[in-house]
Amino acid sequence: MIIAHDLGTTGDKASLHHDDGRLIASHTAVYETDYGRGGVVEQDPHAWWAAVASATRALLAATSTEASEVRVVGLSGQMMGAVFLDEQLSLVRPAMIWADTRSSVQSDRLANAVGQDVGYATTGHQFNPTYSLSKIMWLREHDAATFSRVAHVCQAKDYVVARLTGRLATDPSDASGTNSFDQDTGTWSTAILEAAGIDVRLLPEILPSTSVVGEVTAEAAAFTGLAAGTPVVIGGGDGPLAALGAGIVDESDGAYAYLGSSSWVSFAAPRPLLDPGKRTMTFNHVVPGGFVPTATMQSGGGSLQWIADLLEPGADGTAFDWLVGDAAAVEASGEGLFFLPHLLGERSSYWNPDARAAFVGVSRHHGAGHLTRAVLEGVAFNLSTCVDAFRQSGAVIDRVDAIGGGAKSDVWLQIMADVWGVTVRRRDIVDEANSLGAAVTAGVGAGLIADFGVARDLSSVTAFFEPDARRHEAYVAAHERFVDAYARLESWHTEGTP
Repeated sequence: MIIAHDLGTTGDKASLHHDDGRLIASHTAVYETDYGRGGVVEQDPHAWWAAVASATRALLAATSTEASEVRVVGLSGQMMGAVFLDEQLSLVRPAMIWADTRSSVQSDRLANAVGQDVGYATTGHQFNPTYSLSKIMWLREHDAATFSRVAHVCQAKDYVVARLTGRLATDPSDASGTNSFDQDTGTWSTAILEAAGIDVRLLPEILPSTSVVGEVTAEAAAFTGLAAGTPVVIGGGDGPLAALGAGIVDESDGAYAYLGSSSWVSFAAPRPLLDPGKRTMTFNHVVPGGFVPTATMQSGGGSLQWIADLLEPGADGTAFDWLVGDAAAVEASGEGLFFLPHLLGERSSYWNPDARAAFVGVSRHHGAGHLTRAVLEGVAFNLSTCVDAFRQSGAVIDRVDAIGGGAKSDVWLQIMADVWGVTVRRRDIVDEANSLGAAVTAGVGAGLIADFGVARDLSSVTAFFEPDARRHEAYVAAHERFVDAYARLESWHTEGTP
């Protein structure tokens, strides 16, 4: 058996797989997020570790699996954060996760020192406060006493690997989401780190994603229920592993959309895609020598969860489904109602941490269904802007496979097909795509799986959503109004952001 963990924004999903990667079962353990003023978004890595333990034990119990049957453990994790550790690999403070944008001043200073063109060409990303490097700079400048205790900075899955094995390391996919990684050399960028004033010794060694980092220690075994001595493969960041879980191994496999807390459109490529407008980014793939050009919005599925929480506080899944079902029977943009889904600032394609969400065009007759549909359309419109950016850079996107929790909604996938004007397909593994990618990577690393290509056969297409020509034409015009609404509000948000 293979056990994989996906440390997401809302919880850890543990999944159990056969040695060939086929999914057997999964279990999710949730944890809290602290959203504060001024772009503060933090989590407690102790909660990650507790979730890994509880999810592992629940998964083993539910499937009557003995710990000795688990041959390898693999990891996927949320990217672009900053976990601060001391010399003993103990936590110094809560983690600043990907959604934390308080380090805008530091990011701007870094962009001025290095140059956005140079930084983008080197790392595949713009300098932006959503990335790890400016978060490290922020802590140094705002809490020197705490920073003086920091000996190591890593990502979410790296922290859990260290708790499992006692060894700290990272992989190229997660390293490529820090604003510190040189994609040409495959090493930390000396020039960028010098400009940031950050010692390279703070950052972990970089190992291939399939590397066996170590074995589960006796202490970790007692906490998690795993067997001591079980090999642990480092794995990768959730974006590249979601691609692998969706069967996106190389450029022949087309594009996919991930509809989780953050949402993105991505595909595999043999080299970084450098957009002249810097609207998109490129991560390293977990597949050696591969890359995953990506356009990510901060709050995709998170916008839908927000409106559900707002309209139905404490709602269970039934009430949530009711809201989306009600949205299917009404119009939003067709009545001039739009939602700008920038609840956490925005990455692609605006790269504006000061952007904020807004309903535009609300009328007295609009109810919960209208607002929910506006959110569904708003996310689809924003991702359409991302799709347009790729097409303008020469990428061919004529079909999109959807994964992530939001992909379970027929209503939403049909809206996306109509907005984008392409066929959208649902695969039979949506929630577990990230952990499936981690399981395949672990299986390859442990010698259980021959190559990454098996990922293509571990899920199948279960539904097709074809675009309606009439609705697509209407949505093309509506998308122009959506983009115009953002442009008109951009300076207002920037001037008024505390």
